[in-house]
Amino acid sequence: MNLIEYADREMLALNVANVLASEIKKCLLAHDFASFAVPGGTTPGPIFDMLSGIDLDWSRVHVMLTDERWVPEDHPMSNTALVKDRLLTGPAAAATFVPFYQDGADAADGSAQVAATLGPNIPISLLMLGMGADMHTASLFPGAEGLAAAMAQDAPLLCPISAPQQEIARVTLPAHVLDGAMSKHLVIFGDDKRAALERAQGLPAFEAPIAAVLGGADVHWAA
Repeated sequence: MNLIEYADREMLALNVANVLASEIKKCLLAHDFASFAVPGGTTPGPIFDMLSGIDLDWSRVHVMLTDERWVPEDHPMSNTALVKDRLLTGPAAAATFVPFYQDGADAADGSAQVAATLGPNIPISLLMLGMGADMHTASLFPGAEGLAAAMAQDAPLLCPISAPQQEIARVTLPAHVLDGAMSKHLVIFGDDKRAALERAQGLPAFEAPIAAVLGGADVHWAA
């Protein structure tokens, strides 16, 4: 794990956007396409805003989420809507989006259908992650129903999971897919998440799922 500290969040967003763009361009020099997995939530928004305007061959980039709530795109809790509004706009609108939600299927059946199609995008070329103060990442929540299956080395490429005290089902890329990404970037803000990250390094991954993906990752932090 390589921790990079920034003077403020704006500087972090600008630098991370530039780093991600540079890595995508480098990947495209050697491969037909780059797979780019991104989180939902509020943290990545400013990074998406900056990244979407950078000129690169977006038509050869496959964008997917690290995890998604099992709701249609027009639902207010949809991560897909955030990515389309903030990242897949401007030059980045030419990217191919890989959706997870399947209309008419539940999370278990739908994730199995999608998992069967994800192979060409694995290993992920470039991964951006967030982390909660509870040390979850993607939808790998401590104590979640389905966590053990999603942490297994032979887990399918997309797993259903139910977060504690949350009614909406979720799907998530499993730990081995996240950890196996060719380039990994974790973005966190605030002293509470910095402290959570430090705690996670001394805990088993089932208690602190972020610990399963920290090896070789660049961690970008600003207060």
